[in-house]
Amino acid sequence: MVPAERAGASHRIRRSNVERVDVAVIGAGLAGLSCAYTLAKAGLDVLVVERGDYPGSKNVTGGRLYMNPVRQYLPEIWEEAPFERHVTKERLTMLSDDSSLTVELRSDTYDEQPYHSYTLVRPTFDRWLADKASAEGAAVVSKYKVDQLLREGKKIVGIRAEGEDIGANVVVAADGAMSFIAKEAGLRSKHEPEHFAVGVKETVELPRKTIEDRFNLRDDEGAAQLYFGSVTKGLTGGGFLYTNRESLSIGIVVGVGSVMADPRHLETFQLMEEFKQRREVSALIEGGETVEYSAHTIPEGGIESLTTLYDDGILVVGDAAGFALNMGIIVRGMDLAIASGVMAAETIKSASKRNDYSAASLATYQDMLGNSFVMKDLRTFRNVWRVLNNPRLFAKYPRAINTLLTELMFVGPDPKPKLSSTVLRELRKSFLNLSTVKDALDLLKV
Repeated sequence: MVPAERAGASHRIRRSNVERVDVAVIGAGLAGLSCAYTLAKAGLDVLVVERGDYPGSKNVTGGRLYMNPVRQYLPEIWEEAPFERHVTKERLTMLSDDSSLTVELRSDTYDEQPYHSYTLVRPTFDRWLADKASAEGAAVVSKYKVDQLLREGKKIVGIRAEGEDIGANVVVAADGAMSFIAKEAGLRSKHEPEHFAVGVKETVELPRKTIEDRFNLRDDEGAAQLYFGSVTKGLTGGGFLYTNRESLSIGIVVGVGSVMADPRHLETFQLMEEFKQRREVSALIEGGETVEYSAHTIPEGGIESLTTLYDDGILVVGDAAGFALNMGIIVRGMDLAIASGVMAAETIKSASKRNDYSAASLATYQDMLGNSFVMKDLRTFRNVWRVLNNPRLFAKYPRAINTLLTELMFVGPDPKPKLSSTVLRELRKSFLNLSTVKDALDLLKV
């Protein structure tokens, strides 16, 4: 039995203590920890290896978890989870260079228990989940880098980490979007730039009352806000802001393919600084102190960018598998990560009863995913990324819509023309063309 260690601890694994485990999980994010918790609770020997300083140290998640898809997974722990606020307000802001349009939805349904989504702070949440896994007997080890996979023929039989060989019946790749483990196992041949994005996030501390006053919130109510348009200077992507109890999570995400193709060589961190200086944003974070800064690559390709999910002695979960869903107004990843981690664990539990860890035995994982919301939602929204990978969505249309509304609402010294005339003029100028028709047809495929 691998001794349980306190989550976030930094130490060396002594060869005398650990020569072999049932399962080696690479990465202490939500997918890896959900898998480890489920396996350890079932009595399997589990080792979780995390390269970062502590669980959750390398994530750039904005911090919103949609609960309804995952409430059935790990049901026994949700009541004690360290959530921040339940989201009652949805805001979408369309930015041009000198104007903005914000649409806000507040729903009583969002304020009814069980709440449909929460904001959370990933370092806090991930450490809590790591502690839960440790309490069940899993060993969670930070600052520990996997160098390579161990093989017997084609079968993966363990890992080499920091020069130590650790045997395992199954290795679970949960090491993020650029998964070294999935690539090393031959499950991902290459990375397509358009299937990934670069995210930059800051956590800004503010007094609880200040947050509630600025966003018109009560008690544990929360707000989630997405921004698109000039925030990314025409690149694909957008900004986000989530309210926590005593902080704001604010960030920007930009498509890697868009950045690489752009001749201006824009830097994501500079876009982030300019985003924070926008009047629409600066007023919300004014007086706050940045206490966390992070940057990371995240998956965005949807179902078309998934890895091969299993092979002899290995499963791939979470971001490493490509389980993320950007629907434009809804961005999901944490619910898919948790569900995939639990389903991987259930697959391994069944395989352990048969003492068969071959690809044929582990194929149950793909079957489970296929019957779950994970693959069903990915299939439903398979065309979204093509729609979102359109520069007109982030430059032309926000500018045109804001211009139209400004013209309609502005009162000058001269008599105003008919509203219909103003609308028709702007429509002819910006929307009545072949590219807009094409974009509308693409949207109908979503």
